[in-house]
Amino acid sequence: MKVAISTLGKYHAFDLARELHARGALESIFTGYPSFKLRNEQLPQPSIHSFPWVHGAYMALPWKNRLPDSMVRQWKYAADITFGNYVSHHLPDCDLYVGMSGTALLAGKKAHQKGMRFVCDRGSAHIRVQDQLLREEHDCWGLAFSGIDERTIDREEAEYAEADIVTVPSTFAFRSFIEQGVPAKKLALLPYGVNVARFQPVAEPDEGRFDILFVGAMSLQKGVQYLVEAYLKVMHPAKSITFVGAPSPALISLLKSRGLWPSDAKVLGHVPQSELKNIMSRSHVLVLPSIQDGFGMVLAQAMACACPIIASKHTGAEELMSDGCEGYIVPIRDAHALAERIQKLADYPELRASMAAQALNKIHKIGGWSTYGEKAMAIYGEVLQS
Repeated sequence: MKVAISTLGKYHAFDLARELHARGALESIFTGYPSFKLRNEQLPQPSIHSFPWVHGAYMALPWKNRLPDSMVRQWKYAADITFGNYVSHHLPDCDLYVGMSGTALLAGKKAHQKGMRFVCDRGSAHIRVQDQLLREEHDCWGLAFSGIDERTIDREEAEYAEADIVTVPSTFAFRSFIEQGVPAKKLALLPYGVNVARFQPVAEPDEGRFDILFVGAMSLQKGVQYLVEAYLKVMHPAKSITFVGAPSPALISLLKSRGLWPSDAKVLGHVPQSELKNIMSRSHVLVLPSIQDGFGMVLAQAMACACPIIASKHTGAEELMSDGCEGYIVPIRDAHALAERIQKLADYPELRASMAAQALNKIHKIGGWSTYGEKAMAIYGEVLQS
């Protein structure tokens, strides 16, 4: 079996590529990332094909956050289309093409013309469910939202239809496709892995404190608004909340205007993974209350650092844990449930310690990226035989 992969960014596609390469199945991987950022991916350089001229230029723009929404939308559309064209024109002859959703339509059609199979890899909920959840959330907070670009929605739905199978990382994402009328036989559940060599316990939480951690880009989609509302209700003499990941001054300003932003919140921005495992190991709980998150890889990373998790049902938590064992699973948009679960961990250190041990044990039972690679190969093998 020989497989070509395409991804506009990086996401989990390079983890997939490494697993396929280890099994002698990787033909090539296409990406919108510049070559100089891909030197340490542990892949043969000839197998990596970079087309960074549109997406990379946008990512490198220091003042992109100040661009008007209309310009950002057009730029991202151009990035998707030009990258998709590039992959289509350079797709090698192989057995199977795996395209991350949003840019894979033309290459998927080219793959079929070449007699290959096409797997659409969708990392989130069905695009229309994602759009609906985001529209609802912006309405809840009285914010204008133009929605996901209809051209993107149409293109993704065409990808789902063209693909021989669509892989999704969580039962939440799987259910969202069923709700939109996609037959179950066209879907395959493929949860992501975690690098257990990179993420492991390297410290212990301070017994006299209660430190809460959020990791991810700050946004309404990630449910930050409900986390801070819950945090303000938690009672502990030495509590803290830390945000790691791309900050959002606009969201912070909104929450401040509504009296929801904690005065003691720490916003660290991006930190290297070598430091992230230290922060996770020292935290008493990681909370990810996303409104829409196909699979929160930070959940598995925290568990590998012996940090219990509290996550919404829309994060892929069901693939990683059992409610009440390694942490808690809560409904979306429920600050009360978040506060209640956080408070319980703050009040009962022995419960938190038990969940930490179970989280570490569970993630090692699930396995890392190697297990993911085995499952991917099995799915691809079935596609080729169908």
